[in-house]
Amino acid sequence: MKYSLTLLIVATLTSTSFLVQATSTLTSPYAGEEARVIKSLSAKDIDDLLNGRGWGLAKSAELNGVPGPVHLLEMKSEIGLSSEQVSAIEAIWSEMNQNARRLGEHYVALERELNEQFATGQITSDTLKTLLLKIATVQTELRYTHLFAHLQASPVLKPAQVALYNRLRGYSSDDPCLNIPEGHDPNMWKKHNNCE
Repeated sequence: MKYSLTLLIVATLTSTSFLVQATSTLTSPYAGEEARVIKSLSAKDIDDLLNGRGWGLAKSAELNGVPGPVHLLEMKSEIGLSSEQVSAIEAIWSEMNQNARRLGEHYVALERELNEQFATGQITSDTLKTLLLKIATVQTELRYTHLFAHLQASPVLKPAQVALYNRLRGYSSDDPCLNIPEGHDPNMWKKHNNCE
């Protein structure tokens, strides 16, 4: 009897442990995102897109030492921009921001449409392909807008300003994951630098 009771307890604990492990491994990393208005975009994504923010689209330039206008303007005193440089970079930023806002609105609208097609069950193969091609085109234009602004800003700067910019942004370290610049959100920094 004592032996049977011990086996029953061990069997119960083992099966309970297995069920807990199985449930935790089956939970999607997307759990909770089903409550989003547009499932593929967070509230921050939407805010960034509608306000012309970079959304990580210019990392190819930024992380290869080609500064962008937003951060240059934020750091104008630290890197010693002249009033002429500031004016030129403000013009680049203004054009970029205007285009990025327009494209961001279009991108959000297309993602909303894709979301609604799935939510209502009306999506067809043709509609899916058409929407995805439109989304890809807008995202390409949006990325070009941000990268082109980096490209335009580069000739405005002196090499020493670019070097200082990169050092202040934390890009001079061999491992950006270990060198988070002051004032940066550590989680976003690590995300943008593929640290996790």
